[in-house]
Amino acid sequence: MISRTDSGTDFALRLATEEDVTALDALIEASVRGLQAGDYTRPRLKARSAPCWGWIRSLSAIELILWRKRSGPAMLSTKTQRWRSTIAGCGGWSKRKTLFGADRGPGREPELLDPATDAAKVRAIFVHPEFARQGLGSLILAHVEAAARAAGFRRYEMGSTLTGVPLYQLKGYVEVERIAVPLSNGEALPVVKMVKDAR
Repeated sequence: MISRTDSGTDFALRLATEEDVTALDALIEASVRGLQAGDYTRPRLKARSAPCWGWIRSLSAIELILWRKRSGPAMLSTKTQRWRSTIAGCGGWSKRKTLFGADRGPGREPELLDPATDAAKVRAIFVHPEFARQGLGSLILAHVEAAARAAGFRRYEMGSTLTGVPLYQLKGYVEVERIAVPLSNGEALPVVKMVKDAR
């Protein structure tokens, strides 16, 4: 699927596969270190480990990767189209109870959610610093919400980084709780639980 961001740049969306996991973990690490330094202290970022943020192999629904389309003469012919092989961003949602964190993180809750009473969990939305501020976060979020809504969910819930809160507030999410995630250096990483009703 080809989608255009607010900046007018075309990106291709596809489902993630097991072969993408290493690249996705690298993308998330780059996003955390490149875009969150203004919201988290250096010791917190240094102590932050993959269990806090990382790709989730068990995401049970849509998993999106964005590939930036090459510009230039190659775009003049569909036969010569080429895609840049750099992953620009990722995101997904889950039918399971776990609010945030990677596969190997603590406190996993594998129980399935009931669309009639529970909120779908929006998970792992990250953008590579190279592609920041081009509307990718909004694009990923819109597709994730649409997929969850198509599965019957009428509410969304997420554990946001401090960096993501302004965007999610603009998209209608409301902060309901702040969670302190213990780190290996004795500090705690603030995570913001946010919710939204589907329209």
